[in-house]
Amino acid sequence: MRVHEGVAAFEGDLILDQASRLLAEAEVALAQGARVFDFSRVGHMDSSALSLMLSLRRRAADRPVEFRAVPESLSSLAKLYGIADQL
Repeated sequence: MRVHEGVAAFEGDLILDQASRLLAEAEVALAQGARVFDFSRVGHMDSSALSLMLSLRRRAADRPVEFRAVPESLSSLAKLYGIADQL
C-alpha cells in the first residue's frame, strides 16, 4: 500500500487471501492520517473488499473516510447486500 498526502492506495488483488494483510496496512495508514483509500490500482476483488471497507469505516469512528475509484461491480454488490449507504 502506498500512502501519499493522506491518500492510501491499495495495490494488487483484494481477495480473501489478502484481506487481513491489507486491512492491517490500511489501519496503519489510517492511524498515520490517511483519510482517502484509493482502489484504482487493485486488480481482482471479491466480497472481502466490502468487509475491509466496513472495518475501516468503524475504525475511523467519527473521522471522515473516503473510498475512491471503487469499481462498479463492488458498488453493485454493496447495493445487493444493502450496505451501500454505509460505504
